[in-house]
Order: sequence, then C-alpha cells, then structure tokens
Amino acid sequence: MSGHSKWSTIKREKGAKDAKRGAVFTKIGNQIAIAARSGTDPTMNSALALAIEKAKQANMPNANIQRAIDRVNDKNAAVLEEITYEGMGPGGVGIIIETATDNKNRTFPEVRNALTKNGGRIADAGSVMFQFDRKGVIRVAATGEDALLTVLDAGAEDAVEEDGELVVYTEQKDLAKVRSNIVDAGLDVKDAELQYVAKNMIEINETEQAEKVLRVLDALDDLDDVVNVHTNADITAELPE
Repeated sequence: MSGHSKWSTIKREKGAKDAKRGAVFTKIGNQIAIAARSGTDPTMNSALALAIEKAKQANMPNANIQRAIDRVNDKNAAVLEEITYEGMGPGGVGIIIETATDNKNRTFPEVRNALTKNGGRIADAGSVMFQFDRKGVIRVAATGEDALLTVLDAGAEDAVEEDGELVVYTEQKDLAKVRSNIVDAGLDVKDAELQYVAKNMIEINETEQAEKVLRVLDALDDLDDVVNVHTNADITAELPE
C-alpha cells in the first residue's frame, strides 16, 4: 500500500510540538465539532469517538473537548464547513488539503497563498484527487509477524512496518471497527483517522527539491483552518538536522 513517507513522520513530530504550544487544539476542536453533528454521544458516533481520542492523545483538556462538542447546540456558534482543496507542489507532487472553516472567503486565499508563495499552485477539482484513495489509517505500536497477523485478523485491508510500528489500512467504513478489534486484541493503537492515501508515490531524492516540497507542506499545515495535509511525495532525500 502506497501513501506514507518521511512527511508522515515529520507531520507527527510537528504535531507533537504544536500540541505543546496548544496550536493544535483549534484544529482538533473543529474536527470534534463537525463530527458531533452526527450525534454528541461518542458511544453511538464512531467519528466523534475517534476525534475525541485524537484530542486526548494531544493532551487537549477535557473542557476544550466538551466545548467543541457543545458547539453543535450553540445557536451563536459560527457554522463550520468541511472543504477539501487540491494542489500541486514543487516537482509535480499532488497535495490534498482538508480544511474546517467558518469563513471560506478567508480560507481559500490562505491556502492558495501558502501554495503559490512556496512553489506550488491550486489545482482544478478532481485533477489531483483521482491519485488518492480515502482509507482508514491506524498506527499501532508493534512490529513483527505476530502483530501483523493480529491486525489482519482484526479486519485490516493491509499493513506495513514503518518507523518501528505498524501502519494499518482499512476501508473507510471499517476504521472504527478494525481499531476496536485491534485494541481488544491487546495491541497499543497510537492513532486512527481517515486519510487520503496515494495510489502511487513520486520519489523526491534530491535534498533541495525535498526542502521545497516540505516548505509548502509545512506552510499549509501551519494554517489554522487546515486540519490535514496529504501528499504523494515520497521524500527519500537526506535532510539537514
């Protein structure tokens, strides 16, 4: 299964630093608020349960989590929209940008500027999306054949070892069920979410080109309204510390 590269690891490390500053709470709060539209009880709403779990892993205070859930019944709260943009980055790499916004007239120019100022551009709808599949992605703190067999028995579509853990892929409708089965089997789930997974990766093996690609990905990820950034860039180049 394609779809993961050095950007996945860098994004997680960046997310951990952002969490320490509280910068990630707005993004996760918006995801919780959107998920809560389908029901405010996480035991009955798997999308909300996954969003809450992500919040707890980022050490988001319970009061912030509850406030995000309560937005669904707050008549004065700004209405959030989920909007996905497509872009092209340096070297012709494809980029999918997921946003949650209360003002698309603010968000679109910010996304466009982050792309164009860093060597990328907005792409026409559908011109990048076809290169990706929407999948459930679960990170499991385990390696080895036994763990691999366990996640496959839990209903995973595929799994690969990466950076000392298993990256597990599921059909999007099966994400919550497979995650629950993996936990019940005694394995440690680090996170679980829906992602756009590239069908084929574009290798970036030159350091200068890799830095250009990471610059545009970082610029997009730094926007408050952006909740996730996906790419088909397989960054294999050595990067400076």
